[in-house]
Amino acid sequence: MTFAIGSVEHAPSGSCASVASLVWLRSMTACDHVYLESAGDAGSVTYGELRRSAARWTALLDDLDVEPGATVGVAVSDPLEFAVVFLGVLASGRSVAPMDATATDTELVGACMRTVPRLVVADRPSPDDAAVEWVTVPPGACFLSGTPSGALTMPHAGAGGVVLSTSGTTGVPKVMRLGERQLLHTAGSVAGHLQLTSGDRGFNPLPLFHINAEVVGLLATLGAGATLVLADRFHRRGFWEAMGRHRITWINAVPAILARLAVLEESERVPERIRFARSASAPLPVPVLERFEEATGIPVVETYGMTEAASQITANPLHGPRKPGSAGPVVGTELRVLTGDRAPAPTGEVGHVVIRGPSVIRAYASPGYEDRVDAEGWLETGDLGYLDEDGYLFLVGRADDVINRGGEKIYPKELEAAVLSEPGVASVAVVGWDHEVLGRVPVAYLVAEGVCGPADEALAASVVAAVHERCAQLLSRPKRPVAYHVVERLPQNATGKVRRRELAGVPVVYSLLV
Repeated sequence: MTFAIGSVEHAPSGSCASVASLVWLRSMTACDHVYLESAGDAGSVTYGELRRSAARWTALLDDLDVEPGATVGVAVSDPLEFAVVFLGVLASGRSVAPMDATATDTELVGACMRTVPRLVVADRPSPDDAAVEWVTVPPGACFLSGTPSGALTMPHAGAGGVVLSTSGTTGVPKVMRLGERQLLHTAGSVAGHLQLTSGDRGFNPLPLFHINAEVVGLLATLGAGATLVLADRFHRRGFWEAMGRHRITWINAVPAILARLAVLEESERVPERIRFARSASAPLPVPVLERFEEATGIPVVETYGMTEAASQITANPLHGPRKPGSAGPVVGTELRVLTGDRAPAPTGEVGHVVIRGPSVIRAYASPGYEDRVDAEGWLETGDLGYLDEDGYLFLVGRADDVINRGGEKIYPKELEAAVLSEPGVASVAVVGWDHEVLGRVPVAYLVAEGVCGPADEALAASVVAAVHERCAQLLSRPKRPVAYHVVERLPQNATGKVRRRELAGVPVVYSLLV
């Protein structure tokens, strides 16, 4: 089954072929309008200030003989400063390799080896074994407040992009290069789909060294001429008060954040200005969606994306049918669901999800993945799912996460939804255990509300008993977990995705084998 590029309305960045031209346009039409604002009330950046900063960054990179199209690593911890450098490098016609400024020296060296930057701009000293030119900037220096106010002249505009990579801890590292046109295509699709205007004020607590915050946060906001409030990370305490103080109209979130916000404290009040919360990075369990919407009254726009497509691929409509459990129809790209023999899967049948379009890479920049994109440009995502009669995508899991129990395929997402339907469960991940007869069997690792350590073993046992009973009601016997492990936390990456391969090493508070 195939669905083609969806309609994109109100895509304000679509007319600009480069980040430089978009920065120039916004500075000319809304010079004093605030583009970026610190959630910690530590400052802001107007569109005019962004233009002047970008001009200065261009001059600095020229002075350092960084050739057009070259890669510049950015490892800056303050989100406002990171954003200014990120956009300045892009506008200059260079590519950005975003890096986690909190990473260890070894991790930073590894990132440099994978992305091969010409130089790195960082707010920390260079690691001893970093074989790359390193520019250390003190706090506050990234804004370059002494920049000239002249026009932003960019002879190399449009030559830049981003270079992102995986760490390679679970296989050969993936390195991906996305050009400015790909980034702006998706940013325009996001801004149009969410109907962002200059009056919108988004909130982004997600890490800026990931594609979601860069495109959905920074570039979509830039394209709409809107305002984005940046936080260094998600802070649950005082969250809704901060949303009111900053006059937020939409929230860029992930399922782990929405799960934390779904339980309101007695004194909390949800501001009425918030139009929606956008969910990405991982599938949003239906129980979490329902709890959040019931508690806050804020609709959730669930989406699906990946770095290889400059983030967004599908999204539920802002106005119109939002189907719980679905990532929505395609927006700005093409998507197919294929059977094992590569034929289009019938409506409702699970198959392999493949994508292509203006924002999708045509090849990886690293070896070992040559078979992931075919001759027609279709990229194998590694995800399994199905399309319903309306073209809405329902993801059931990753191809390598499927549990084959004696020939029956079990998708962890279905089991996780059943476990999460029990109110005492905060989060869960289901993985497969080896079994000498059945091959693989499902095991659930869960975090229970109020369980903080071994002293709460009795509470953990009562939650597991309720969960086991709930699973018996909702799941056939082969799908039920054969073991439940209550843990204090699930190992997650910076965007809230569970690191499933690390679950076996997490300390367990209580276990039940069934």
